[in-house]
Amino acid sequence: MKFHLTLLAIIAAVLGPAVSGSALPPELVPPDVRIAGVDVSGMRPDLAQAAVRNRFDRPVRFTFEEKTWHVGSSLLTGSAAVRLAVERALRADPGARLKLPVAVQREWVARYVDYLDRAFSRPAVSAKYMGLRGLRPHVSRARYGVRVSQAVMERRIVRNLLATRRVPIALALHPVAPKKLRSDFVSPVIVIRRLSNRLYLYRGDTFWRSFGVATGSPYYPTPNGNFHIIDMQRHPAWYPPNSAWAAGLKPIPPGPGNPLGTRWMGLDVYGVGIHGTPDSASIGYSASHGCIRMLIPNAEWLFDHVRVGTPVYILEA
Repeated sequence: MKFHLTLLAIIAAVLGPAVSGSALPPELVPPDVRIAGVDVSGMRPDLAQAAVRNRFDRPVRFTFEEKTWHVGSSLLTGSAAVRLAVERALRADPGARLKLPVAVQREWVARYVDYLDRAFSRPAVSAKYMGLRGLRPHVSRARYGVRVSQAVMERRIVRNLLATRRVPIALALHPVAPKKLRSDFVSPVIVIRRLSNRLYLYRGDTFWRSFGVATGSPYYPTPNGNFHIIDMQRHPAWYPPNSAWAAGLKPIPPGPGNPLGTRWMGLDVYGVGIHGTPDSASIGYSASHGCIRMLIPNAEWLFDHVRVGTPVYILEA
């Protein structure tokens, strides 16, 4: 009988609190404790984990000009140690500010930034010499490009993920300069208008100077087309061309009276060039045997400002 009474006393001692309704209180986070900015004070562990998880799982927001888009945090990082953070919060002092351990997968971040670069970058376009447009040379306009600043974007995304604040991330771009601007085109270009008997000199597509010239007569017209200077001579000798009008003529050495003057700029078409002439009265008329004549001082000036390879356009204008 004594044994049974002792056993009942032990059972009553064990079950007494449950029978009386005085269960142990749940474990709660101390007052004024925050995890990554989330107030978890007074919460049970499961509720605290849910609150922190909801904050962390919010998508990352990006902005560019008028565009806004969202990317799930799971595409940019591995995971967050929410349970560990809450366990630390349960043991923390009131008023503690705790960080949320986040496993950032930097290769995932870099991969997404590469995608942004492909989507938003625009290549630079260099200015380009386009030949003639109408009666004058034309150089296309250059256009600056843009590239995503990849290092900047990676830092912004990582900082956003670690802070869990999800502040909108502005797309960072930097300009890309073209290799050539219109102002880089300063090489000389010659345009000769036959009917006007004028020669126009340009730097790229910028007008430089113009001169009166004599062009070919109706019987020996100056050819129209696109040519280049291929031969430049100071004080040239004149040799009779293989043409009927020069039959029986002899070469003329450099000096006064030479029909080529003091400068010769030969084109890549047989027997045609730009040169000076002692016959100043022919300037402004169609009077030559196909060449482009200039006053001797003008031919000397032009000679000093062009080079072999200079384009020469001869137009019926």
